[in-house]
Amino acid sequence: MSIPREKLLAMYNDMVTIRLFEEEMAVAYLEGKKPVFNIAAGPVPGEMHLAAGQEPVAVGVCAHLRKDDAVVGSHRPHHFAIAKGVDLKRMCAEIFGKVTGLSRGKGGHMHLFDPEVHFSCGGIVGAGIPHAVGAALAMKKRGTDGVAVAFFGEGATNQGAFHEAMNLAALWKLPVLFIVEDNTWAISVPKSAATSVETNAARAAAYGMPGVYIPGNDTVAIYEAAGEAVARARAGEGPTLIEAETYRYFGHFEGDPEVYRPKDEVERLKANDPIDRFRAYMKEQGISDAEIAAQDELARKRVEEAYAFARESEYPAPEEALLHVFAE
Repeated sequence: MSIPREKLLAMYNDMVTIRLFEEEMAVAYLEGKKPVFNIAAGPVPGEMHLAAGQEPVAVGVCAHLRKDDAVVGSHRPHHFAIAKGVDLKRMCAEIFGKVTGLSRGKGGHMHLFDPEVHFSCGGIVGAGIPHAVGAALAMKKRGTDGVAVAFFGEGATNQGAFHEAMNLAALWKLPVLFIVEDNTWAISVPKSAATSVETNAARAAAYGMPGVYIPGNDTVAIYEAAGEAVARARAGEGPTLIEAETYRYFGHFEGDPEVYRPKDEVERLKANDPIDRFRAYMKEQGISDAEIAAQDELARKRVEEAYAFARESEYPAPEEALLHVFAE
């Protein structure tokens, strides 16, 4: 499946935007949290899960989606949100807890919600998988050709919600993609110590749907597999399970001592960086250095503007704590 020229440039822009956004967030998050780590201190309090290195999965899949398609992300959601087209300024403001954020600063980084592009995520492992199935059921009931996508880590595949959602999606032939990000570590537990099969793609057969495993954090291979799965879903042929090998450069959360990882693991992974490989692929397809540099600059400006907007925005007024909540 060839990738159109404009699509290549857009995918590259999203990948660079994600990388720059996450690297800047790693710096911003640690402000005020040194020399002794204090999770409540600084301009971005609370936990933080970054996805630098995992760009291919989000971008390779979301490149096929429309604005009206639904995406449900996990507790590590920034790359999915950016690839789906969530407003970057409002997303950044939400993470900083500002009133200009997607949820007026009340959700934070694990609870990003943008109905304009049908994106949501949540902090509970595996909990978003049934939500995507529900969105797919609604699309089928309405007679549209919309598609829903659930993104989650390989650790979530051992949750009951995963298996229940797979069964219903297959039984009702729903237009949903189950996308497993296999980044090797479920917090600090390797897949080999927690999962009985070598790849979760093998589990698809138990539910009567196609299962695909993609090694190597390969943007192009993910794009191709996702294209086939989205086409199947839009044609009414039901769900697909895709597990893609990927890698995170940061810890499970910021402040993670990462004692479970081999000390040279991240250095080895960066030597085969997916953005570098995608850039080389673009050149093979006739994209010039000047065109690539222009996308780099656009991504850099986009991220700078988002962080400036977030930092300059106001915090919600104290009385806002009583707004947008259920009450009797």
